[in-house]
Amino acid sequence: MSARKAIDLDETIDVLIAVPPRTLLLDVAGPAEAFRLANQVLERSGALPRFCLRYTGAQPHVESSVGLQVAGLEPLPRTLHRPTWLLLVGQHSDTLKQPDAATRQTLDWLRRDMQPLLLAIDTPHRLLTVCAGTLMAARAGLIGTQRCTTHHDYLDMLRTLAPQAQVVDNRVFVVDGAVASSAGVTAGIDLALHLIASACGDAVAAATAKTMVVYLRRTPNDPELSPLLAHRHHIHPALHRAQDAVCERPDAGWTLDTLAAAAHVTSRHLLRLFADHAEVSPMTYVEKIRLERARQALVRGASVTRAAEAAGFASDLQLRRAWGRHLSGTPRSARSSS
Repeated sequence: MSARKAIDLDETIDVLIAVPPRTLLLDVAGPAEAFRLANQVLERSGALPRFCLRYTGAQPHVESSVGLQVAGLEPLPRTLHRPTWLLLVGQHSDTLKQPDAATRQTLDWLRRDMQPLLLAIDTPHRLLTVCAGTLMAARAGLIGTQRCTTHHDYLDMLRTLAPQAQVVDNRVFVVDGAVASSAGVTAGIDLALHLIASACGDAVAAATAKTMVVYLRRTPNDPELSPLLAHRHHIHPALHRAQDAVCERPDAGWTLDTLAAAAHVTSRHLLRLFADHAEVSPMTYVEKIRLERARQALVRGASVTRAAEAAGFASDLQLRRAWGRHLSGTPRSARSSS
C-alpha cells in the first residue's frame, strides 16, 4: 500500500460504504452513526461537516444479515472524485464461505476500479474494514504486506487469503498507513472514533463518543488506541466539561482551580467527581492526556523537546518522568519506532 496524501483540515471526506448482500447491519450502522454525529459536533462549534456518507452496492437494494432490506444504494463508482474512505464490512458467515453473484461483482469492482486508486502513490484515499470486511479486501488484493486484523473467528482465513500480510491477533483495531482494519461489530465504532480524532481533533471524537455513550476501548498490547476517551465512561456533565477543556488545550497551565473553573464547580467538588466517576485524580488525568499528545507528536517525527513543549510539559525531564509512570519504553524509543 502506498503512502497516503495528507488531507486538508477543512476538506470533505467521502465515507463510501460498500453494502453487499447479507451485510452485518451493525458493521454499517455503528461507524456511520459515529461519522454522522461527528458532523453534528462540528456544526455546533461553527465548523463545516467533514464526512459525506455514501452507500454503494452491486444491487440497488439488498437484504441484511438480520433480514432488514437496505435500499437506495448507488451504483458501484468507477472513480473517486474527492478524498474517500472506502469502508468494507462483514457478511453472514455462509456468504463469506461461498460468495454470491453480487458479492463476486463487488470483488471484481474492487480489483478493477478501486485497487489502482487505493494503491496509487500519494493516494488521498484510504481503506477501512470492519469484521470480515478485511476478508473481502484480502480477496480483492487490497491488503498487500500491511498489518491488519479481523474478527477472531476469521484470522486463519485472512492469513490464507493474504499470505503476505502481517495479521495481528487480539486487537480491537490496527492502523497501518492507508489501511485501517477492525476486529468486528462494535470495534468498527472504536475505529471510527479513532479516525475522527485524527481528522477532526480529540475533542470532536470525545464529544461524539459521549453522545453515543461509548468510549474508546484500550488494550495493553495496542499503543495505537487513543487514551483520550479513557476515564470518560460516565455521564456527569461537569466532569465532561473539565475533560473536554483538557483535551482541547492540554498545553494550558492546568491547576485544580482552573480545571474547576472550566467545570463550573468548586475545587473540592471536582476532586470528588474525578474520584467517583473517573477513578483518577484531576492532575493525573491531565498528565495522561499530555502524554498522549506528546506520543502523537513523537510518532509524527517531532523531537522529544518539541513533543514535551507541545503537550504542556515544562521540560524533557518532566515528560520522561511522566512517561515512566504510565508507559513502557521511553519517549525517544517511541520516536524511533515511528
